[in-house]
Amino acid sequence: MFLFSTQFPGSPVKVGRKRLAAGGPIQAIVINNKVSNVCSGGDGEADSELVCAAVAEKLNLPSADYVIPCSTGVIGWRLPAKELAEDIVPIAIENLQSDSVLNAARSIMTTDRFPKVRSITLSNGARLVGIAKGAGMIEPNMATMLSYLMTDATVPKVDLQRILSKTVEQTFNCLSIDGDESTSDSVIALASNMVTDPVDMEEFEKAMLFVGKGLAADIVRNGEGTSHVMRVQIDNFPGTTREARFLGRHIVNSPLFKCAVSGNDPNTGRLAAAIGSFMGKYMPDMDLSDMSLSLGGRCIFTKGKFVLEGDEVEKALSQHMKDAEYGDSTVFPPHQRFVELGVDFGTVGGDVSLTILGSDLTQEYVVINADYRS
Repeated sequence: MFLFSTQFPGSPVKVGRKRLAAGGPIQAIVINNKVSNVCSGGDGEADSELVCAAVAEKLNLPSADYVIPCSTGVIGWRLPAKELAEDIVPIAIENLQSDSVLNAARSIMTTDRFPKVRSITLSNGARLVGIAKGAGMIEPNMATMLSYLMTDATVPKVDLQRILSKTVEQTFNCLSIDGDESTSDSVIALASNMVTDPVDMEEFEKAMLFVGKGLAADIVRNGEGTSHVMRVQIDNFPGTTREARFLGRHIVNSPLFKCAVSGNDPNTGRLAAAIGSFMGKYMPDMDLSDMSLSLGGRCIFTKGKFVLEGDEVEKALSQHMKDAEYGDSTVFPPHQRFVELGVDFGTVGGDVSLTILGSDLTQEYVVINADYRS
């Protein structure tokens, strides 16, 4: 199952949509990078179907309907489907192996700096393994993000659909690297039903959330040029979960605040400005008198005023940012720390709470995307 929202979905997304509507079983996924197969000059869907047909033939599947295609890369280029079907697919299938998913996680990378793999073992011995790619053009709203969650547990399709949808809302849909939604987002969950011992659905749901949260954090930490990851905790929000998600993204996507984080500059006025801008545009009548803000666990704003007296406070806030920076480590990622931000609407708020992840904005991000094709 995957989710999408763009009005210009890639051809693989359209083909996958048809597969899901047909309701048949899915037994293979074929993924290519470098070319996204979106709005190309040819027949993108026919190109995807040609590749799927080649995969089905080599795997002895009844038809291409058993294969879901995924593509990521440059928008507008035509997929070299004939070359993939005739030359690449046979080699890929000849080299299939089940020892490790790491090769797959590495092969789907484009500008990613490291492969992303998360896994957990269930109490009945079944495994849930997830991989993902994505480093730029990322603001999933199910962006050039692909993620695959695979289990050998026996899970009914209706439960897999329900649990995946719930997981996506709390993980992939709560992150942003640069605020640009893409055309190819796909999150797919597959259950092989190889382990027949009964599954505790509550345990399975927690396991999928665990893997989803890990992959979501890995994607942001891996963002193009990212040197800090922001974690925004929104509490007591006086609106819907969707509105709270938009607020969180408005914060982590603020160019001014992203640059401040990049420079370890606790310019907290930019944080307040981002919140005030969102609330003024979309919820202008909301009472913010009890709202408080925190950075690094330290309260910095309450009752409509900043509480940042003294140079020591400024130094402590800057140090919190520095501690979350990657630095020049040759190991990536060198740590799992965050720039911790809190937005609490207090007693006049509501009962919505959620966490949003975002990245800073660095010179490296501009260089990567300025030279992406040239």
